[in-house]
Amino acid sequence: MGLLSSRKTKFVDSDILVIGGGFGGCGTAYESRYWGRDLKIVVVEKANIERSGAVAQGLSAINCYMGMQWGENQPEDHVRYARGDLMGLVREDLVYDIARHVDATVHMFEEWGLPIIKDPETGRYQREGKWQIMIHGESYKPIIAEAAKKAATEVYNRIMVTHLLMDEVHPNRVAGAVGFDMRKGTFYVFRAKAVIVGAGGASHIYRPRSVGEGMGRTWYAPWSSGSAYGLLIPAGAKMTQMENKIVLARFKDGYGPVGAWFLLLKAYATNAYGEKYEAAWFDQIKSLVGKYADTKPMPTCLRNHAMLGEMKAGKGPIYMQTQEGLDTKEKEETGWEDFLDMTISQAVVWASQNIDPKEKPSELVLCEPYVMGSHATCSGAWVSGPEDLAPADYQWGYNRMTTVEGLFGAGDTVGGSAHKFSSGSFTEGRLAGKSAVKYVMDLKGDAPQVDEAEIKRLKELIFRPLENYRVGRNEIVAGTVSPSYISPIQGLQRLEKLMDEYVGGYGPSYVTNEPLLNRGLELLAMLKEDMEHLGAENLHQLQRAWELHHRVWTAESVTRHTLFRQETRWPGYYYRADHPKLDDAEWHVFTASQYDAKTGDWRMSKLPVHHIIS
Repeated sequence: MGLLSSRKTKFVDSDILVIGGGFGGCGTAYESRYWGRDLKIVVVEKANIERSGAVAQGLSAINCYMGMQWGENQPEDHVRYARGDLMGLVREDLVYDIARHVDATVHMFEEWGLPIIKDPETGRYQREGKWQIMIHGESYKPIIAEAAKKAATEVYNRIMVTHLLMDEVHPNRVAGAVGFDMRKGTFYVFRAKAVIVGAGGASHIYRPRSVGEGMGRTWYAPWSSGSAYGLLIPAGAKMTQMENKIVLARFKDGYGPVGAWFLLLKAYATNAYGEKYEAAWFDQIKSLVGKYADTKPMPTCLRNHAMLGEMKAGKGPIYMQTQEGLDTKEKEETGWEDFLDMTISQAVVWASQNIDPKEKPSELVLCEPYVMGSHATCSGAWVSGPEDLAPADYQWGYNRMTTVEGLFGAGDTVGGSAHKFSSGSFTEGRLAGKSAVKYVMDLKGDAPQVDEAEIKRLKELIFRPLENYRVGRNEIVAGTVSPSYISPIQGLQRLEKLMDEYVGGYGPSYVTNEPLLNRGLELLAMLKEDMEHLGAENLHQLQRAWELHHRVWTAESVTRHTLFRQETRWPGYYYRADHPKLDDAEWHVFTASQYDAKTGDWRMSKLPVHHIIS
């Protein structure tokens, strides 16, 4: 305790605290400043806002753009698309709200200097697909981060936020957050009138296909540790659709994206014998999911299901016939640039394996599951919708506010609003920022109160792994094994193994059932007990320790939601072997969970699905 008492504590007060400097957080900071000219807006990021979040390395396309100025798509069209791809389950009010504002966001990006590729014949943005436009996106994130930095009062980089602070007087109201500086070890207490969480979803809660030295080679950002959920769940926020994990088809080993190849370059996938297999699976898929098999385009999970079926039938590997799409010099340059913009490792894999994509095909593989709210799935918090769109069941106050008062979400944090990607996450941040400003102004003098005893308790808890290591390091045998503590990497590997084997990872071909899920919960409970004895050698390992905590909260939520939804709603993402078919009559609902910190209980429930677009 002597070392703890000597550790510095820094208090930072703000009107609006933004946790996470990715696209959702940047959108929040920008819009909060527009509506709250005199407010103190603080952004906290665990990396550096210049190159943080899922878009840190760049992108080759913006995947959510309507093109309303040219009459290409309307918000209603995007709602129908998202609803179809998610097999009937999206918050249509949230999807529409983003769709009607996202074009203005993209136009701002272009004004800020983002190079958007134009069609030389029409002068419009170059389309990759119905919703995607092509960009030169190597510097996409720094361009957007610059706007956020100008808008924020202060930006704190290299701060790992570990817990939300709750109001001492009103238990269901947020009062800020705590964390630590990963360079100096200073304990930070951020007191705020409103908190907006724009942190990332979760990779590495399932065992990745790439292991050993390559375990960081994942599709979704390996540094995304589920903080979007690990912060909210213990604070009592209601969560939804956490069983809606995403599994994607990607180029093998490099995890390069396939969208441009399918949509723009018109390449196609076959089994090992050159057969276009998707059509052959249609009747089987129809028997499994009924009317949803007729959706155009076919939902992502159902295309996965067909690929998985081919591989189980021994017709693998699955190939992308890249040579069929690279029939001109211009297309060849586009194909390579698609990876060099954002997934350089795929180009390196091709070079290392002597693959010339214009000469021979490349293998495709289904990746391990990820949990996120901003891509083609919609895990996350249950939030209030826009006043002019949301039905009564979906609206209880301020747009994008969670069930915890004063706590808002954007990007991966928000459940039910799929297919927003980078531009939609920034747009959702704008919506949350505007609402948070109104909330703060409505508060007037009724600011949250912080319990000093709780701050002291959290400080001791956060730095405990350093003490565990200091005390137990002399007992180490065989170099890494200690009888008194576990390291973050040991805990992470345990988590990945149990989630893969019991909660439908790639190992068992994404299959699980009630006995497996219950056993998974037992093993998670044991892991949580052992995590009381996490040891951290230094501040970097302390960061890893708290990232693990956030991942475990996320994993338990995923497990409980998967157990609660007794159907195979999204075949190709996961399968309930004991409930093999889609049950639309019984389960056309949102799943919801809420954790009670006082009792340690999880309350599971069903929430209604409303269609606001015909």
